[in-house]
Amino acid sequence: MKCESKPHLLPKQRPMPTQFPRRALLSVSDKTGLVPFAAGLVELGFELLSTGGTSRTLREAGLPVQDVSSYTEFPEIMSGRVKTLHPRLHGALLGRPDLADDQAAMAEHGIVPLELVVCNLYPFEQTIARDGVNLAEAIEQIDIGGPSMIRSAAKNHAYVAVVTSSGQYDHVLASLRAGALTVDERRELAGAAFEMTARYDRAIADYFAKNTAPSEETEGLDFPDVLNLSFNKRSGLRYGENPHQAAAFYVETSPGAATLAKSAIRHGKELSYNNLLDLDAAMALVREFDEPAAVVIKHNNPCGCAIAASLSEAFAQAYAGDPVSAFGSVLGFNRPLDVATAERLCEPGRFIEAIVAPGFDDAAYSLLTTRPKWKNNVRLIDCPGLTDSAGSTLDYRRVAGGLLVQERDDLPDPQDDWKVVTDRRPTDAELIDLQFAWKVCKHVKSNAIVLARAGAIVGVGAGQMSRLDSSFIATHKAGERSRGAVVGSDAFFPFRDGVDQAAKAGVTAVIQPGGSKQDAEVIAACNEHNLAMIFTGRRHFKH
Repeated sequence: MKCESKPHLLPKQRPMPTQFPRRALLSVSDKTGLVPFAAGLVELGFELLSTGGTSRTLREAGLPVQDVSSYTEFPEIMSGRVKTLHPRLHGALLGRPDLADDQAAMAEHGIVPLELVVCNLYPFEQTIARDGVNLAEAIEQIDIGGPSMIRSAAKNHAYVAVVTSSGQYDHVLASLRAGALTVDERRELAGAAFEMTARYDRAIADYFAKNTAPSEETEGLDFPDVLNLSFNKRSGLRYGENPHQAAAFYVETSPGAATLAKSAIRHGKELSYNNLLDLDAAMALVREFDEPAAVVIKHNNPCGCAIAASLSEAFAQAYAGDPVSAFGSVLGFNRPLDVATAERLCEPGRFIEAIVAPGFDDAAYSLLTTRPKWKNNVRLIDCPGLTDSAGSTLDYRRVAGGLLVQERDDLPDPQDDWKVVTDRRPTDAELIDLQFAWKVCKHVKSNAIVLARAGAIVGVGAGQMSRLDSSFIATHKAGERSRGAVVGSDAFFPFRDGVDQAAKAGVTAVIQPGGSKQDAEVIAACNEHNLAMIFTGRRHFKH
């Protein structure tokens, strides 16, 4: 038996047989760069075949073009829903002109092979990202003919090159002008095409999953049986957490306004992997507050945080929380950074890695980029939507061989459920500080202990294996500032020793979830020390 293996053993390039004209099909929703690219194809001797709006755009530019309906001898019907789903067109996409059987079929049915397909898809993802879009509107933006043409051309890439992005136009034209696209270039284009259609189908499936009422068996569950995530590469990074680790930054297709993906670097050298982690932590914490707020992040933990009547005062109090740790830190603000705050930032002896804020006043920007010694290194990150919701409701963490998925811990705490469990109730001033400490607590790595006074952090114990160790570190950091402070704990005190440690340092009130078998012992310890204590009923572990 003769083995027809030749079509699968691809040469470096596969020229179209000379009896056929060079023909390209163009059908794009996004017309960026279309006209100059099509003009370049015409100069190379290509005949242009096109559809609908793409055809009109090319004609208006004075380029010769044949409508697909003219070639297929079948009109576009159903308001353009059916226009490219035709055997004569897909025969041109899938035919192999150097195989005898395919040649015979193409000759019999008047099929002219295509050398190039240029196609991108209806803007489904952009459509569903708009406010108020209903299901019917979304469905009309599901492209059918486009993915079919792209997949056909990508499958047959040995004969038909497929171009799916305006970013590919210049390279494709340059290769064609140099002679032809190589098989490696065709394969790379095909891979990009399949990646695009996979991402497109994933977006549609996710949209339907979100807009389909759960059955009784799955009521309340938001986790699909199969999870496919799609991210676009934003940039490479110099390295990861350490210099020997390669790294890159990927972003969601439609990220929320309050994210790093929607932020712009106004000044400074490129961001590192660790900078991005710390900036994300700063944004998450500073977003908690309605009052002017400033946070100081070091190694993904807040070493300073404060609220005040002005942004400059909030920064001064936040930086004073732990000035030693604040050296080389990342800062976050929930107001546009003003000149008064910039003046304080530029004081001698301070070094800042990066600053994120919902804008920078011109005078503040000028100070930060001209006055301090670190002016050339500091990254200034502008995130206009910083105080909005972060968007995604799910949080992902990679483990070897799998992925952990959970709801984000960003829901408001129902303070109506809080209970004072001690003999003494907190004073009004203590209650304000307890509320502040509780907001900060959930952004500190567990075991988390936060000491706060007058709307500012004065000591933090983070990431320790025992809560007693965290209590010791927090009170040690605070020193004399512990006196009159309150303490927040992200989870219950398992024993009274943590409370005893805090009371010894001069703390006057405690906020914690409660729920330990030793709650009675811990409450008794607070009463002995005349401490007020609130149980929130909610834990905020952050591993």
